[in-house]
Amino acid sequence: MNVPIIYWIGFIVLLLLLLAFDLGVLNRKAHKPSMKEAGLWTILWISLGLLFNLLIYFVAGKNIAIDFLTGYLVEYSLSVDNIFVFVMLFAAFKVEDKYQHRVLFWGIMGALILRGLLISIGATIIHQFSWVLYIFGVFLIYAGFKMLKNDDNDVDLENNVILKFAKRFFPISNEYHEDKFMIIENGKRIFTPLFLVLIVVEFTDLLFALDSIPAIFGITLDPFIVFTSNAFAILGLRSLYFLLAGIIEKFSHLNYALAFILSFVGVKILIAEIYHIPNLASLGVIAAALVISIFTSMIANNAAKKAAG
Repeated sequence: MNVPIIYWIGFIVLLLLLLAFDLGVLNRKAHKPSMKEAGLWTILWISLGLLFNLLIYFVAGKNIAIDFLTGYLVEYSLSVDNIFVFVMLFAAFKVEDKYQHRVLFWGIMGALILRGLLISIGATIIHQFSWVLYIFGVFLIYAGFKMLKNDDNDVDLENNVILKFAKRFFPISNEYHEDKFMIIENGKRIFTPLFLVLIVVEFTDLLFALDSIPAIFGITLDPFIVFTSNAFAILGLRSLYFLLAGIIEKFSHLNYALAFILSFVGVKILIAEIYHIPNLASLGVIAAALVISIFTSMIANNAAKKAAG
């Protein structure tokens, strides 16, 4: 799809307006969103993504709309894995619930910029060297097996390279100062521990992007669809975090679905010259994997309760 530059500008302006409204109006005061508030915001972000998908359907047609929806579902499901890490991260840094929203908000701002750069670089490389897609395919299969084998989401703060780098080059205060990332102390700028949390959140998302961006390039090579589906998935992550943070451990089989999705897309890329799997079929397979993982997780949880009781 040859997207005019005005569409890119319009979409970025829309993102900035939504984020400004979120931070400047709805969340001016630091607070922990209730389950109801988080649920309503999750529904709103998903609805906005689906409305945008509908707009693509009328403007660009069914096939492009299916590409967006498939990419959105892949990115949204993979973003759930971030929540496991964020829960551990906030617990390790002892971040108060009411300040977590601010960290996630600016983390998402940074994630949108970083992913935009990665998508631009990836699209340019693929355009020049199409064989890079096969490297993506192999990498996704490897990432799927790695996710399947490693279900440990503990945050190792002592050996975190980014954290060590930040502590070495930035003056860090010993205590939090509400929701501030930086303060002025004795005429000098001092960064707070909340700033360290933000840095680790950004680095964590960058690591997840190394899996998710190749995955969506396996669905579509259109940079506009890749970026917009990424953006809507990331925008919904913050509200999804507050909705699922307390019950995320109940989705015990989700990692199997995510590992399968990564491997499936990897195989899809590798066999594309032999057999093209239609994106509508891919959408069905990915959706089925997620539904099955949720269903089997519920069964496992009920069995665990009966065994404990």
